[in-house]
Amino acid sequence: MSFKNIIQDMKGELGSISRKGFDVKFGYGMRSRSHRVVQDSSVPVDVFRQSCWANMPPELLRDVLMRIEASESTWPPRKNVVVCAGVCRNWREIMKEIVKTPEISCKLTFPISLKQPGPRNSLLQCYIKRNRSNQTYYLYLGLNQASNDDGKFLLAARKCRRPTCTDYIISLNGNDVSKGSSTYIGKLRSNFLRTKFTVYDAQPPNAGAKVTKSSSTRLINMKQVSPRVPAGNYPVAHISYELNVLGSRGPRRMQCVMDAIPTSSIEPGGVAPTQTEFLHSNLDTFPSLLFFRSKSTRSESFRSGPLSEQKDGMLVLRNKSPRWHEQLQCWCLNFNGRVTVASVKNFQLVASPENGVAGQEHENVILQFGKVGKDVFTMDYQYPISAFQAFAICLSSFDTKIACE
Repeated sequence: MSFKNIIQDMKGELGSISRKGFDVKFGYGMRSRSHRVVQDSSVPVDVFRQSCWANMPPELLRDVLMRIEASESTWPPRKNVVVCAGVCRNWREIMKEIVKTPEISCKLTFPISLKQPGPRNSLLQCYIKRNRSNQTYYLYLGLNQASNDDGKFLLAARKCRRPTCTDYIISLNGNDVSKGSSTYIGKLRSNFLRTKFTVYDAQPPNAGAKVTKSSSTRLINMKQVSPRVPAGNYPVAHISYELNVLGSRGPRRMQCVMDAIPTSSIEPGGVAPTQTEFLHSNLDTFPSLLFFRSKSTRSESFRSGPLSEQKDGMLVLRNKSPRWHEQLQCWCLNFNGRVTVASVKNFQLVASPENGVAGQEHENVILQFGKVGKDVFTMDYQYPISAFQAFAICLSSFDTKIACE
């Protein structure tokens, strides 16, 4: 029996048992109202235990799930791995052990993968689609220009202009991009000139993270709850574009200080903070994940003074300097075929020499972003940054920066 048939068999059997249990409990299907048989409410009905899969030895079940995880390597077939994790708590725990982080597996499986560092020694290829009509940006996994398929949806962001700044609200739901959504995971905020940006995570990226603003309670689905941990705006990165005082046109120069990633992460054997799960309320549901709404304030201040005074121990990324091509009369970078349209937005980020790296390691591209169509852009990233952080950095490139170009 193929793995696909196994999954379908499990779905069908669990569904039929669930329907039978529901009918018996509430007396549906009985013609005589006076002789209805009702399930005793004091005796809980465990649907999964009535299935033949409940009697499968744990070792055999683990082997089946491991084979499914190994065989479904790409999307959309990889959704079967997520389905298996949603059967019950036992299956979920096994799948969480089997499915490795993107750093090891080079795969994005569960939503938490978007908050985890990308693969080592290889770029994870994604792309961004821009919708000019509603100022919304969508991140997808992979890009096949010969196909009309949108690919695997990952994240969405909506641009919100304010009198003193610009916000990009980032969500897991492409149809509900707002801070009041249960799928809100963070935001990007600019200063007035749009030359400095701060990336905020809705949840602490590590144990020592400092929140910009928090309170004891947050709204979740229009209900007040007390979360297990404080929720708010946790700064995880600061992006700065160098001012062009002379007004000469040229490529942008940018610098990113990764507050949540230490400099040692890019050294051999270095480790970057890795979130293992979303922190949510007492409602232990899967795969529906609850997120806290964080209240933002316009009084949030950006870092003042040179970034060099505030980056001790933090990973610093700088854009790779392009070279001038005499024949083409333009600035050029080697994107290995991933960028096809010239644009001031195109960039490649590498580790700054101030991190103590040199030679080939210094030239390794950690994030590259470039234009391939009118409203289509590629985004490739790798360790130690995550898809969420990479997406937020790329969003900062969309804003027009009068003082920089």
